[in-house]
Amino acid sequence: MATFLYKLGRFSFRRRHFVALLWIALLTLAGVGAASAPAAGSSSFSIPGVEAQKAFDLLEQRFPGSSADGATARVVFKAPDGEKMTDAAHKATVEKTVKELGDGSEVVSVTDPYTTNAVSKDGTVAYASVKYEVSSVELKDSSKEALETTADQARDAGLTVEMGGDALQAEPDQAATGEIIGLALAAVVLVVTLGSLVAAGLPLLTAIIGVGIGVSTITALASALDLGDTTSTLALMIGLAVGIDYALFIVSRYRAELAEGRSREEAVGRATGTAGSAVVFAGLTVVIALAGLSVVGVPMLTKMGLAAAGTVVVAVLIALTMIPALLGYAGRKVKPAGEKGKRFGRRTAEDTAGAAGGAAGGAAKPNMGARWASFVVRRPVAVLLLGVVGLGAIALPATQLELGLPDDGSQPTSTTQRRAYDLLSEGFGPGFNGPLMLVVDAKGSADPQAAATAVSDEVKGLKDVVTVTPATFNKAGDTAMITVIPDSKPSSTDTEDLVHAIRDAGTGVTADTDAKVLVTGTTAMNIDFSQKLTDALIPYLALVVGLAFLLLIVVFRSILVPLKAALGFLLSVLAALGAVVAVFQWGWLASLIGVEETGPIMSMMPIFMVGVVFGLAMDYEVFLVTRMREAYVHGESPGQAVVTGFRYSARVVAAAAVIMMAVFAGFIGSGESMIKMIGFGLAIAVFFDAFVVRMAIVPAVLALLGKKAWWLPKWLDRALPNVDVEGEGLRTSADAKDTDPDEDRELVRA
Repeated sequence: MATFLYKLGRFSFRRRHFVALLWIALLTLAGVGAASAPAAGSSSFSIPGVEAQKAFDLLEQRFPGSSADGATARVVFKAPDGEKMTDAAHKATVEKTVKELGDGSEVVSVTDPYTTNAVSKDGTVAYASVKYEVSSVELKDSSKEALETTADQARDAGLTVEMGGDALQAEPDQAATGEIIGLALAAVVLVVTLGSLVAAGLPLLTAIIGVGIGVSTITALASALDLGDTTSTLALMIGLAVGIDYALFIVSRYRAELAEGRSREEAVGRATGTAGSAVVFAGLTVVIALAGLSVVGVPMLTKMGLAAAGTVVVAVLIALTMIPALLGYAGRKVKPAGEKGKRFGRRTAEDTAGAAGGAAGGAAKPNMGARWASFVVRRPVAVLLLGVVGLGAIALPATQLELGLPDDGSQPTSTTQRRAYDLLSEGFGPGFNGPLMLVVDAKGSADPQAAATAVSDEVKGLKDVVTVTPATFNKAGDTAMITVIPDSKPSSTDTEDLVHAIRDAGTGVTADTDAKVLVTGTTAMNIDFSQKLTDALIPYLALVVGLAFLLLIVVFRSILVPLKAALGFLLSVLAALGAVVAVFQWGWLASLIGVEETGPIMSMMPIFMVGVVFGLAMDYEVFLVTRMREAYVHGESPGQAVVTGFRYSARVVAAAAVIMMAVFAGFIGSGESMIKMIGFGLAIAVFFDAFVVRMAIVPAVLALLGKKAWWLPKWLDRALPNVDVEGEGLRTSADAKDTDPDEDRELVRA
């Protein structure tokens, strides 16, 4: 591996014009494809196999033309204090509004609150339901504007009018504010780490090109592959983070090779062969984690994972080819590590130590990474206990994790959707915002009417049920719909218990009638979605961690090092989930990051965090521990190898972690609660994994294990392929010659 990448790096350096033109051509091709591709339509959201989805599909089949997936809007009216909606003037205003709402070209139906008993018992609140023939994504702007204009006219007549439902659902904020903030912070870190604007600009440039190719390709294929707007969000977030980090590691190693007295072409080759090998295997772990989302069985997550995995592949290829090419263009503008040290008025051991100057490097003052590693090696038990106990304490809130999906009740109070939600809760009870729809499939029943009646009677007697509407049959008379209004709000555990109770009761009632009862609706779909993700978490974790464990065995040629890496990852993920629960569910410090409403954690968060954080955690593990492995292979003692690994890698790994945290933290400012939660969760997870697990727990464990850390059964050692991530082959390969030893000799003088 190292020898192949060494040759690839030198080829890219010498043939820089060809490599640069190739990537520019790919970017142009992807951009043209994105610009000329037809606009993507509505991305279908389905959860194959769950009961709510089966009921939804049955409704589409048995009630043709009902637009079951069409957008809906609830226009909620409230009378002024001391007045009622049944007053003649207010009634006339509402009836006029209902008539105007029904004039829309995409409107299927509008209900009149006075004929559908949609007025609260105290007479202060009423609502009209609007059904559209297309989904919220496909709904024309003219229809949304007409809805808002009609509501404004009712407000002018003296009523309080708010609108819920998904018809006015805002598209996810596509503004690049978060990305710009993340890139700005990343640029500062890169300048400090690499010592020059040119060196810092290379990782940023290649990351932007890689993300541009990835996102443009996703956009070009969106219509053909039914990719939604959110598919590119994960690709953008991960692509920026890993693209910058992978390039950073190669550029940093290149500067270290220059500082050891090598020519620029030789330094590029060795940097690509060593750091590039780590990039390849780190990228593979990320790809495994993202592509593994396919096992969950939710098409939306599968598409997001595969799209992001493809963007990571592009980031790896760019780091291995375009970075060497750009280093060739940069020439003397990218200084050796020592040149950076003198520019900032200091010269670290990392800047001076190396094969060409072993004596001088050994006498140099240890840098901060080496000093920290030396401390950990001397006090491994104390550091290990402190790290594990600390993360364990932070993880405790995760034991109270409640999963759900955001609804209008989680919106900021400034939105009309949230105000409509509150008005309906006030007038009709909290459960009114999450009605359950029962589908009675009586096609094989001798008496469909009796079967539906029996189901209604049974459900009325259940706990937490407020209202059960009469059954509505289709034209064939073999399928009925029954609406159930719970007493509790949609996201509560009581409502979830009610869904399970209805399913259990329906099974018993229809056993003798050859009918089937299915529960669906938005609330039931959310419950089934959360359960499906929960059930898939363990198989997904086993698959991803198992494959990555095998991959790391090949990389490190050890059993205990990959095992330690996996256990450390689990600890950091649990701690991150604990922090997410404390902030977003319990409300601790929520105001500091703009969390207006607390509630259940997004259902996708645990499995999403496992997939993304595992890949990133293995990045740090590979980059940090391969340098330790390299030192150990070259003859250093286990303890000294830990210190050496930190001397050369800790600074860069810390910078890479800060860059990832900056990219993810940039999304915390989003107005979308889901994006805010993802940004916070990933940023805090990276902090825990990089600075607690990899920087403290890992060296402590390695110090305690000693030589046992690198033990591998002889039979397994013979069976495994030798990928030579450490670059041992470069020391003996005939190709690893300094072809021009006098090329830049003046640049590496002390």
